[in-house]
Amino acid sequence: MDSIKRGIFATTALAFVASGAQADDLLFVDLSVANQITITATAGLSAATVSGSDSLGFLLADFFNSAGPGLIDSGGTGDLTSAANLSDSTPGLFNSSGSFGLNVWTYTNDATSDFTAGQIAFSGSATWALDPADYAAALDNGVSGDIYFAADSDDDIAGATLLGTWTTIPAPSSLALLGLGGVAAIRRRR
Repeated sequence: MDSIKRGIFATTALAFVASGAQADDLLFVDLSVANQITITATAGLSAATVSGSDSLGFLLADFFNSAGPGLIDSGGTGDLTSAANLSDSTPGLFNSSGSFGLNVWTYTNDATSDFTAGQIAFSGSATWALDPADYAAALDNGVSGDIYFAADSDDDIAGATLLGTWTTIPAPSSLALLGLGGVAAIRRRR
């Protein structure tokens, strides 16, 4: 009987830890469409109160597993913004050559971009088209990491504020498996 109780406790504890880890996720990154990246806000709460310029924006730290490709894309579409601000529907995407982080900037026309501890951090979603080389670099990304504001490259992290975390869904390894035979396996099952 004790082994059953221990098993139930271990399963419950694991479920609690797993659900607790999701509580800090503020943004989901979706790379499931070829040559495209979509970032979507969750109902996650900001870990800090901070205001600053969206011209510097927020950084998804450790997004790339190696130094990023150095990209600037102001052509995002969508309404991704800090939850306290209105979106200008033109978010930019940036990676400083040599930086491991991915930056989102120019997402509001408000004078400042604001985050409040204990309140929803972000709202909306945005999508960017990537060229094949940048998309390949994005697929070789970290699965999750921290979000810092205001920061546009790794050099800014020391002076920036930690807001929460980001997570890639589905994980890049799942995308690779799907591309290497997952589709054929799905077809055979039908």
